[in-house]
Amino acid sequence: MSISSKLVHNFSAGPSALPKKVIEIIKTDFPNWNQSGMSIIEVSHRSKEFVGVALQAEKNLRKLLNIPDNYHVLFLQGGASLQFSMIPMNLSKSNSSVDYAITGSWGKMAVAEAKKFTKVNIVCDSCASGYTSIINEKEWIKSEEADYVHITSNETIAGVEYHFDPETNGVPLVTDASSTLLSRSLDVDRYGLIYAGAQKNIGPAGLTIVIIKNSLIKNNKAKIPALLDYRNYLEKQSMYNTPPVFSWYVAGLVFEYLINLGGLEVVENINIKKSNLLYDFIDRSDLYSNPVEKSCRSRMNVPFLLKDKDLENTFLIDSLNAGLANLKGHRSVGGMRASIYNAIEVEAVQDLISFMKDFEQKYG
Repeated sequence: MSISSKLVHNFSAGPSALPKKVIEIIKTDFPNWNQSGMSIIEVSHRSKEFVGVALQAEKNLRKLLNIPDNYHVLFLQGGASLQFSMIPMNLSKSNSSVDYAITGSWGKMAVAEAKKFTKVNIVCDSCASGYTSIINEKEWIKSEEADYVHITSNETIAGVEYHFDPETNGVPLVTDASSTLLSRSLDVDRYGLIYAGAQKNIGPAGLTIVIIKNSLIKNNKAKIPALLDYRNYLEKQSMYNTPPVFSWYVAGLVFEYLINLGGLEVVENINIKKSNLLYDFIDRSDLYSNPVEKSCRSRMNVPFLLKDKDLENTFLIDSLNAGLANLKGHRSVGGMRASIYNAIEVEAVQDLISFMKDFEQKYG
């Protein structure tokens, strides 16, 4: 059975939509993957067949992002949130400090974890703007010597995204790219470590991608728990313990799908088109508004407010009835939020705008 035309447009912030073509492949593969007589979730991760899947996935990810040879690619578990701990445990030295830029909720959580393991210097904190902007880099208060500088490439809650790579003067730049990885071109060589939870643009929840410069993997004498030590995953090709085989397999399908689509330049242009369509409509509207400074508006997560807060529940009910799901804003900020990751097609954004226009005519 093909994908039903009655399925909703899923604007969830995560877990998020998957490309329809990828879902079709999964449906075909699942009962009898690779003619093995088993589903993919039953196949040994150490089998020749799955090892082939893992190697091809890494090869395609390297191709998509043009990852240099002096970087390792790891397929881990624990989500991006576990990296909040693993990064300072593996990269910080004793009696030193690390720099963190806070542009929203996820940046604050990363800082809270890092403080458990090392001294943290906050180079900037956008709290004064309600996390609707990124402080000019010229005003950042950086350490004279830091083990690394950490940013959150996109804050999914407030809808704030970096559209520049900070200058660190040789200090390794680390980014939580959970909601931007594979949505745009990326100069990997500008970063020491890039990490991303899968459940935005990569695949199902359960998988975390870490791209780390070889020189940052050192013989750390700190007593790091085995499952939190990058070296163990390097030695075992990301299979120190049983990996999330299904999420890894689906991620590989997504990588192949994006390559066939034309690569990240094509993907980025589509994402720019989608976000511009939605922001342009909101900016022209009398009922809707977006609070984020235009220079750092997210292409992935578009929060918007209704002039009349009492209309929010009606908006959510009517939009779901119209086949537009998961538009409720995060509980910490309220309002609405449309997450328009890679798998959200231009037509879905156009349908959302059409609904919003009709809703405004009715209630505005």
